Parts: sequence; C-alpha cells; structure tokens
Amino acid sequence: MKAYGEWQQAGEGIRRRIHAPGKGIMSMTIDFRTGAIGAAHSHPHEQITHVIDGRLRLTVEGEAFEIGAGEQLYVPGGAVHSVEALADTLVLEIFTPLREDLLATVRER
Repeated sequence: MKAYGEWQQAGEGIRRRIHAPGKGIMSMTIDFRTGAIGAAHSHPHEQITHVIDGRLRLTVEGEAFEIGAGEQLYVPGGAVHSVEALADTLVLEIFTPLREDLLATVRER
C-alpha cells in the first residue's frame, strides 16, 4: 500500500498519485505515456479531467473528445468513459463524492 502523494502503477504506461482527500471531494494526478489506454469503465462519481501537459482522446458514452494542455472535460457520474494518450500526458482528475475504491489503495504517511 502506498501513502498519499506516492506514485502507483495503474496500468501499462500509466501511473497515478492520489492526493489526500477533503470531506466530499478528492483529486489525483495521472501520468500517461504516449499510446497508453485507460480501459472503458464507469463509476457513480462526477469527474473533471484537466490536462496539465500533453494530449488525450477521452471517449464519454461513445463520443470522442481530444483535449490538450489547459483544457478539461466533465464526465457525469455513471457515464462509460475511456482514455487514450496521444502524447506523454499529465492530468489532474477531480472526483466527487470520494472514490473510496481509490482511497483504499493508499494510507496516510
């Protein structure tokens, strides 16, 4: 188990860093290598994906969006979504309510 703020492998070419949460909101940083794929999935949480650097193709409910540095996309709770890194990409993702499934993979330092 990793501490808050430590990098974790989250798939081939993908690593994530889960930040200490608030009472009902949380964030994590994700580092994608070019060509990395985040498989289609859904969760009941609302999500904002903000690209810090690089470029992604984010598909939400079958509609593809390409977003780059400084851009963000809202993903409604329950929406099926996936991601493909079109370049080495760093993103900040924000969730509400808390993603207990992600928080279970980390501990306080």
